[in-house]
Amino acid sequence: MNKEAYFQLIKELSEKQLIKHLYLTQLLLLTIAFILHTFIFKSSTLKELFIVDVNEMWLGFAAGVAVVIFDVILMKCLPAEYNDDGGLNHRIFSARNPLHIAFIAFVVAFVEELLFRGILQTHLGLWISSIIFAVIHYRYLFNWFLFANIIILSLIIGVLFEWTENILVTIIMHFMIDFLLGIIIRYQLFGYNKVNQWIDK
Repeated sequence: MNKEAYFQLIKELSEKQLIKHLYLTQLLLLTIAFILHTFIFKSSTLKELFIVDVNEMWLGFAAGVAVVIFDVILMKCLPAEYNDDGGLNHRIFSARNPLHIAFIAFVVAFVEELLFRGILQTHLGLWISSIIFAVIHYRYLFNWFLFANIIILSLIIGVLFEWTENILVTIIMHFMIDFLLGIIIRYQLFGYNKVNQWIDK
């Protein structure tokens, strides 16, 4: 599917359909994680990656906030088209209340970190898991800046996981990024309306 067809598909989906597809995608990723963990890698170490360490969990929180601050700075300094994902993030978050945004962020963070860090990175390594992580964010393939962004972000999260060997740290980091950016989109903070104006053209 080319860029125009994909972006047109996003515009044609209703709000309810977008949320349904979001949760179905996460259910699919969770199913893949279960199959890989149970039948292919047959690893018994997954639960050992969930370590309740307050100091490390604060590291995940701080790293997530730092990424969002850097993203906001880039958003304000770069042309709006650099952040054009076809309007999907705007469609998902702009009509959600903060509690729903937090729930979406938690589901996405938990499922994606479980699959990409807890299973794929543990067995296939940092680079392969990061590339797969970027590719499944299909809409970013049409924008070189967003694609580079997601690759770098995945590498950063992956390095943090290798350093701490604690998946709770990366889940918290991932959650903070998605939640804070969702809130920024919802309330049009830090000039995010500039991006929306570009999308609506």
